[in-house]
Order: sequence, then structure tokens, then C-alpha cells
Amino acid sequence: MKRTHTCGELTLKNVNENVLLQGWVTKVRKMGAMNFIDLRDRYGITQLVIDESISLENVKSEYVLEVEGKVIERKSKNQELKTGEIEIKVEKITLINKSELTPFEIKDGIESQEDTRLTYRYLDLRRPEMQKNLLVRSKMNHVVRNFFVEQEFLEIETPIFGKSTPEGARDFLVPSRLNTGKFYALPQSPQLYKQLFMISGLDRYFQIVKCFRDEDLRIDRQPEFTQLDMEMSFADANDVMDTIESLVKKVILEIKGIEIKEPIQKISWHESMEKYGNDKPDLRFGFEIHTLNEIFNKTEIPLFSNLENKSIRAICVDSLLNKKELEDLTEVSKQNSVSILGFAKFDSNEWTGSIGSKLSDDEKSKLMKEFDIKTSSTILFVVEEYSKASQAMGAIRNRVAKLLNLLDPEVMKLAWIVDFPLFEFSEEENRYVAAHHPFTMPADESINNFDSNKKEALAKAYDIVLNGFEIGGGSQRITDSTIQKRMFDAIGLNEEQIESNFGWFVNAYKYGAPYHAGCALGLDRICMLLTGSENIREVIAFPKNSSGVDPMTNAPDLVTNQQLDELNIKLK
Repeated sequence: MKRTHTCGELTLKNVNENVLLQGWVTKVRKMGAMNFIDLRDRYGITQLVIDESISLENVKSEYVLEVEGKVIERKSKNQELKTGEIEIKVEKITLINKSELTPFEIKDGIESQEDTRLTYRYLDLRRPEMQKNLLVRSKMNHVVRNFFVEQEFLEIETPIFGKSTPEGARDFLVPSRLNTGKFYALPQSPQLYKQLFMISGLDRYFQIVKCFRDEDLRIDRQPEFTQLDMEMSFADANDVMDTIESLVKKVILEIKGIEIKEPIQKISWHESMEKYGNDKPDLRFGFEIHTLNEIFNKTEIPLFSNLENKSIRAICVDSLLNKKELEDLTEVSKQNSVSILGFAKFDSNEWTGSIGSKLSDDEKSKLMKEFDIKTSSTILFVVEEYSKASQAMGAIRNRVAKLLNLLDPEVMKLAWIVDFPLFEFSEEENRYVAAHHPFTMPADESINNFDSNKKEALAKAYDIVLNGFEIGGGSQRITDSTIQKRMFDAIGLNEEQIESNFGWFVNAYKYGAPYHAGCALGLDRICMLLTGSENIREVIAFPKNSSGVDPMTNAPDLVTNQQLDELNIKLK
């Protein structure tokens, strides 16, 4: 390369060296006889000093320059920059390219609308914080690949054009021009292919792979996403969990410098729902949820009377929440289908609040003991059917932590969620469906009656959670044809549906399959958490917005009638 150094590496050791730098103009400061330019590339910023003999009349922000000069020691040093002790006494400036006025400043912490940033994403990616995110992502991928190669896993690619199957999220479909009226489906994951690798004798597989799901978007979900996919033969759930645990700890150590020595705790799905109101608990703070029906079984408080099939679910916050905070939490409660959020404040032996003012002495005493209250506190209550109350209080719990600034991005709290339900009831379809996928092995204690006792059946499935986000999950796979047939029957698939959708896959298991298990990690989510980003779009180079649109290219977009005719497609 023509440049001798980047804009982020020169120090006092380079004083008196002649150098050539190339980069973008961040700032021009004209001071009369002596002028200054901050020159930037992805490695950093170097200050240039230019005397009046060199004209800066045509140099503006975001122009691309090549400069030649000598490294000198700065009189006024900037200790916040790696290059802050030196500057370049410029002897020659060459203009490589000009720039129009950018739609937003190329600096960190801008308040520009997200769609503007996405429309000009190539400019947004010039900003140091965005480049840092992509550097973290690149390093994360490097660590992941090295880890699996060292463990003798094979990196094998799987097809992007596949077959649509009935389980899971909604597929993205791709029409086939060569096969009129037929469609490929983009993979929601390489699940079935990687299980075939195990039958093929390729006992350790991994892949960093693009996956696609046509789902509603949120802060941690995109229509296309990247996951680390892996599978192991002659391995059970614990073998896979041990491998993934070692990987995740290594990634956190390499990226964050945080060493996690203790084993990742395992929490059953039922315990997680009971204590945290969801199956992806944030363990950076307490506020565990309690069920208080026993305490209020003889109450005169209207909200807690005539419960029927409802549960009183509550958390205790060791702080006195103010009116604005309580209004905010009430809104969270309503967003989760619970209209009333009761509260009781305890301060200096006095009880106040919508519930606190109505408590009997016996109820006060029991609440003090239940939550081990020793300081000023606020108890929050919801009353609803157990699962709805749990979901609402789980959301309230997370919101309280955000209001009290307890979500430290530098703290990494991991957990395994285990003993998942094998099935979940679909209100839309009025039947039980596979909670994970129909190739998940039932737990040992459920193997005899999982198909007749679907409500209680457990799975050999596991999720790994980091700071309140599910970052991955997997399961032991079914390799026994009798159990697989029972599973298909349990979710209501008849022989024709099985053959049409999974015949090719089921057939493979007739030819000697090892027992195997696997897992997939959401690399976008992990990177979001490692960088402390507010949403997943901040760590993806060219993401879609919250409506699934790329404002830069305007994808998805209309196509011509000629293109539709070639595919034998007519729009309604």
C-alpha cells in the first residue's frame, strides 16, 4: 500500500519520521498562520498541522486526503487519543476525492432519525462507534471459528434454497422459474440438514450461517439473522451444553476481558417462570416474583377478593418508587393485558399506597417476612390468571431495573434454562404443537406418556440466556423411529403430511443414526449485548428497519410484470 501508517498508530516513537497517511477529514480548524486538520480512518485520528504556505481553501469535512509530512511532538497533548502526543507537520496534501455535505455529522452520539441513518448507512458506518461494533462482530466470528476448529469440528455449508415445512415460524418463499408453481423456502435454520450430517458420519459440525424468518420485528429480531449452528454425534444434552458454555465464556473473555470461572447455573423452565415471569431471566438484579394468595386468603382488600382462578403475583423493590415511575410501570402492566398495578410503600414503619393503606396488621407482618423487608421498599402487585400475571410482572420487573439503572452492560450474567415443556398449546390452531421442533427428544420422565399427557410433558431442550436475552438453544434429537412416530401423532400430523413434508428426512433414519444433540447461538444478539447496543440493528452492517424495509435500497420493492410472467405469478 502507498500509505506508510494508519491514522491510529503513530506515537512519540515515530518522531522525525517521514510518513504518508490517507483518510477522511473529520475537522478543519483555521487559526491564521497555522491550521489544523483531524484526519480519520477506522484505526483512529491523527492531527495534521499545516502552515500558511499550503492552501486549505478546498478542503472540507469528509474529503478524502493523502498527506505527506514529518511526525513531530505535540505541545498540547491529548491523552484520550493513542496519537494524542504527536502531530504531522504536513509538507504535501493531495485531494483524493471530494464529499458533498453529509445528512448528519460523522461522529458518535448523533441524534439523527434511524431511517436517515439507514438510508445513508455507508456514512453511518464511518462513525467510530459503528465501526467498533463491526470490529467486535468480526473478532467474535474469529473466536467462534477458532474454537470449533480446535475442537475438531468441520465447517460445512448447507443449502439456502430448501423445502417449506409446517412447523416453526412463517417461511420466506422463493418461486422457481424452472419448476412452475413450486417454491423454495429460505432456511429458518439448518436444523434438518445438520442432523443428516450426523447420519453421514460427520460427527462434529458447525457453521456461521444466515437464517430467515418472516416474523414481526423487535429490538432483538431481524428477518434475516446470523447464527452459530453446531451438532455433535454420540453426545447428549450435557455434552453440548458443556461445549457451548466453554465457547460463550471464551467469547466474553476475548471481547470483554471478563473471565467467568463458575459453572453457568441451570434453572428449570418452571422455576424461571415462577421467579422471573419469563424463560429468559435477567439475573443482574433481584426482585424475584412471589405468589401471595396465601397471605391474602382472608383479606378485605377488593383487588385480592374473589380470586377464583387468579393469582396475586408481586415483587418487592428496595426503593421508594415515585409517582412518575409508578405511572410508567402501570403502562407496562397494561401493555401486558393487566389493567391494575397495585402498590404498597413501606417507609419508617408506615404503609401507604393503593394497597399499603388497606393492609391489616397481620398482612403487613406477613409481607415483611415474605420479602425480608428491612429498608424503605415498594411492593408491586398484579392479579390475573397465573401465566398472564407472571408475564406482566416479568415485564414490570425488567422495567423497574431499567428505571433504577441496574442494567450494567459491563456485567455478564448467564443461565441455562432446562426442562422445557415438550408441547405448547396453540390457541390459533386449537391443538398442541411442538414447543421447539418435532424432532426434540422427550425427557426421560416423560418418555412413557408424553403423547397422552401433553400438558405435563418435558423435553430434553435447553436455552442459554445472557442478561435477559435468549442467545441460543438446542436439544437432544429423536433417533428412535417409534418415538418419532408418536411425536408426529401427538402434534396431529397424518401419514400423508409426514411423507410430504419430512419423508426424505425420516427415511434417512432407517440407515443407522447415532444419537446426537446440538445447539444454535444468535450471533447478532450476542454482539448486541457485548457492545451494549440498544438494538440488534446497531451490530448488523445493513439491517432492515422496524417495518422490515431497507431505506437505502428500498427493499422489498415492486418488480416488473415481465419478471412476474416468467415466474407464472399474478398479483391479486
